[in-house]
Amino acid sequence: MAAVDEVLARARRAPAGEALATATARLIEAAEEEKLVDVVFARVDSPFGELLIASTPKGVVQLSLHGYDQNETLEDLATKVSPRIFESPRRLDDVRRELDEYFAGKRKSFDLPLDWQLSHGFALRVLKATARIPYGRVSSYRAMAEKAGNERATRAAGNALGGNAIPIIVPCHRVLRTGGGLGGYGGGLPMKEALLKMEGAIL
Repeated sequence: MAAVDEVLARARRAPAGEALATATARLIEAAEEEKLVDVVFARVDSPFGELLIASTPKGVVQLSLHGYDQNETLEDLATKVSPRIFESPRRLDDVRRELDEYFAGKRKSFDLPLDWQLSHGFALRVLKATARIPYGRVSSYRAMAEKAGNERATRAAGNALGGNAIPIIVPCHRVLRTGGGLGGYGGGLPMKEALLKMEGAIL
């Protein structure tokens, strides 16, 4: 706790005009040095509204789409991952940059480490198969079920995709109904259609 205590002491001595953001960043750095932070999060603007992204030392663990209750998302992370959560936009600059490039049409794949701990078993296998669908291509729920080891588990594959904790980066929007319909999407069908059109997967 020495590093954290030192930062707090310096903050008390700091001039009144010192930027709060700077003090906060120093506190987070000190907390990380003491291994007191397990999850950092940031809010990111996108063409589809504000996103909330969260990361652990292993990688991105959650991307919450616009329209979801961010407080509920953070409470869920506190329960399932760790209550030691800090807001730290600077720590997620790489994620923000790659998302910006993707939405601008300048990036076709993400080079971000992922933390898969919110998914398990068959669902995890479905999502890892989904992560390999190339930009501009689509697949089906049945194909994802087959790649996960059970081609008859189409509904379970759909449920796994519906529970995808890292949408966009793990591109569940590229999975369609076996008959060709759009299927569902947590961000809404207009967003799914817009993403597929942006990628050139549909006209």
